[in-house]
Amino acid sequence: MDKEKGGYIEGIVSIIVNNILFVAKLWVGISIGSIAIVADAWHTLSDSISSVVVVIAAKLSSRKADKEHPFGHGRWEQIATLFIAFILGIIGFEFLRESVIGFRNREEAQFGVLAIVVTAISILLKEALAQYAFYIARKTGNEAVKADGWHHRTDALSSLIVLAGILFARRFWWIDSVLGAIIALMIFYAAYKIIIETVDKLLGEDPSQALIDEITNEVKKYYRDDLMLHHFHLHNYILHKELTLHIRLNKNLSIETGHQIASDIERIIMQRFGLTTTIHVEPLK
Repeated sequence: MDKEKGGYIEGIVSIIVNNILFVAKLWVGISIGSIAIVADAWHTLSDSISSVVVVIAAKLSSRKADKEHPFGHGRWEQIATLFIAFILGIIGFEFLRESVIGFRNREEAQFGVLAIVVTAISILLKEALAQYAFYIARKTGNEAVKADGWHHRTDALSSLIVLAGILFARRFWWIDSVLGAIIALMIFYAAYKIIIETVDKLLGEDPSQALIDEITNEVKKYYRDDLMLHHFHLHNYILHKELTLHIRLNKNLSIETGHQIASDIERIIMQRFGLTTTIHVEPLK
């Protein structure tokens, strides 16, 4: 399964399920006057919005490289991921504000059996969506789908907290407001994690030591140890990855020989690891 197809499938399934859950939660939340359940409903709707973003990003990122974008359009995935995090942040802030107002006004919700049933169903469906999104992300490497999975997971956890709160609602008048605040903080944390991971990739990342060791060992099958591969840098464009590194060669070799060795290593890395490599040659002292 490729990234575009995986993004489409996960996005469409999420949109359908989330819209159904949103209507059910919103109706129950308004009926009983619960900030936590209404907040949970809008959190669910935000999943639909993020899933639409995933579908659009899947289409944009699959476009081929062109003159203006020689490295392709793969980073649309990361842009979409940041947008999802931004949506989460706005929703979290709004829920926190509503919870503070509810606490100050000593607002109390009256939960019933229907609230328990809808919330329990939401937990099961949202965790199922999260697992499905993580599965698609592992198969395709789609970062936006992975972010969407975490969005589903936070919704499942927020519903779980609401369910726990329903069981104690009769003992604590403030439980609804406190639950709303907890959900808001969970949403903030999810947005923070998504932003940190995405920004790290956009700013550039060093290849893992495991990858460096694998490349070094592969090259050593064809060339002697005095090449001294070092100074690795990885430029991740999602669908296209550029690797740069330095090698040290005997200074008495001709320019033509040095060029041939570098070209051979670039070909080896492309065939074995799928990385477009540029090599800088240094004289071995």
